Amino acid sequence: MVQTISRCLSINSSVLYTVITSSKGRGYILSQQTMIEVGQKFPLTIKRLGINGEGIGYFKRNVVFVKGALPGEEVTAQVQVVKSNFAEANILQIRKASPHRQDAPCPVYEACGGCQLQHMTYQQQLIEKRDMIVQSLERYVKDIAPNIDVRPTIGMENPWQYRNKSQFQVRKVEDKVHAGLFAEGTHQLLNIDECIVQHPNTTRITNAVKRILEKLKIPIYDEETRNGLVRTIVVRTGIQTGEIQLVLITTLAELPKRQLLIDKLIAIDPAVVSIVQNVNPKQTSLIFGERTIVLHGKKTLHEELGELSFDLSARAFFQLNPAQTVRLYNEIKSAAALTGQEKVVDAYCGVGTIGLWLAKEAKEIRGMDIVGDSIYDAKKNAANHGFTHASYETGTAEEWLATWSREGFVPDVLTVDPPRTGLADSLLKTILNVRPKRFVYTSCNPSTLAKDLSELRKVYDIEYIQPVDMFPQTAQIESVTLLVRKKL
Repeated sequence: MVQTISRCLSINSSVLYTVITSSKGRGYILSQQTMIEVGQKFPLTIKRLGINGEGIGYFKRNVVFVKGALPGEEVTAQVQVVKSNFAEANILQIRKASPHRQDAPCPVYEACGGCQLQHMTYQQQLIEKRDMIVQSLERYVKDIAPNIDVRPTIGMENPWQYRNKSQFQVRKVEDKVHAGLFAEGTHQLLNIDECIVQHPNTTRITNAVKRILEKLKIPIYDEETRNGLVRTIVVRTGIQTGEIQLVLITTLAELPKRQLLIDKLIAIDPAVVSIVQNVNPKQTSLIFGERTIVLHGKKTLHEELGELSFDLSARAFFQLNPAQTVRLYNEIKSAAALTGQEKVVDAYCGVGTIGLWLAKEAKEIRGMDIVGDSIYDAKKNAANHGFTHASYETGTAEEWLATWSREGFVPDVLTVDPPRTGLADSLLKTILNVRPKRFVYTSCNPSTLAKDLSELRKVYDIEYIQPVDMFPQTAQIESVTLLVRKKL
């Protein structure tokens, strides 16, 4: 008997029926699923936390994401958005609050969206972030998920004022210069004079720059007309060294009142050792452009991490939470299990931080990155530490891994710290072909990690996953996964 599957709505109802129809035209109802409509209200029990910090509940077999809801809560929800496989809702009433709910200390928390979990106690944040990883494993590697060792999340003693870098958009409101973040889901700028997850130096310097731009009447970028000059204020502070780097992102290279502006920026604080202009004329969401001009002082900011030190150019990637970075890198070192005889490749190497962290225990370190400025800094950082066995190249990880493999260089240990999109398909294929003995995967996205593991498991055993909380008060979770090549 030939069968076809169809879905249809019953007359005068909002129930979706799944029907199997035989070749003889007989239809058999297998199940029914209540449809959800925008504006609909219903009680909901929150089961888990989503990767964006929203509560997850189920209404008559439909997945519902509820902003601001916490696991264990009972709420009255109202639907705002309906998609084919889920709905989004807001809280109308909290009928039973979680014992882990608290008042968010930030005055713009509800509007900002930069943090998602300030309304949850920190210890519970650590528990839920581990569960985010478990959820992703259950989705992409369901058959082995229960057997994967996902360890308790490593947290911070003080989960506030930890970020060493701010990137605040600049806009002009009447005669005032505002800088901050866009309200969640909008292009409305929130003027932020104090951010409680940022190091105090970053907001202090940003506020001073706002006042200078305002006083000198420097043209401010207007998103609607696309006119104006200053788009973004970027401030990075060396947590250990105290040095501060200030970057003005502009649409043009020419600066009105150039020397006067520079003089006033210099006068903000002697700790500002690097004042840089970056030119980004493109209509893009990317912060930095390709051209960088040093206005005063050094090109780089000097920072220390454990026993290592780094010189960071304006565009160079560096972890935003140095205190927790030491813990993260020690987990990577532990997973690498180096004896002094291993060849190590540090993919997505940035300024070389991870590779240099491993360098003392490695026979050879090689790294690569697509950002030329980062490779320049990586080479300089390696030379400054006397690591003659470390080398760095500009280009993609898959290109260099394949090239080195053809030349007879196969790493014993591969370490990667990719962007949120995870490993490129081409890199995945290259790794599966090259097959390093040990693979240490540092991830900032549980979903792409689990998706990549579904492919990597063909060649590797997943030994464990160690979550590390790099961004307290947010829904983001970092993790270190150790993969060991399967025995033939």
